[in-house]
Amino acid sequence: MTSMETKKKPGVAVVTEGTAQAALRRAPAKELAPEEDKVLRMRLGAAPPRAAPLEKAGAGRSDLEIELLAYEIEAHLRWKAHKAAQIGARATPAITPMPSRTKEKIIRALRKKA
Repeated sequence: MTSMETKKKPGVAVVTEGTAQAALRRAPAKELAPEEDKVLRMRLGAAPPRAAPLEKAGAGRSDLEIELLAYEIEAHLRWKAHKAAQIGARATPAITPMPSRTKEKIIRALRKKA
């Protein structure tokens, strides 16, 4: 072997983003945990296989958590309505200028110059 030749290292491969996406589209990665597989799919933008079951929205939440979330949403909406009513009831009247001696003197001096 000459110094210009390089040895191939066994077990080392370069994986590009495109090949990773294609591999994930074909089937779930067997060597990865389901959570890792999901993260890789999200990171690389690879869609799940067509045969994969869909996740349920709100899966893993207990009835108590769902009920508490509903109460939080209701309280937030009521608070927003209350704030809007306060702002509407507290409509500020038009601001009237207060007479000022200094201001009147400045205006008179400017009129004399003109």
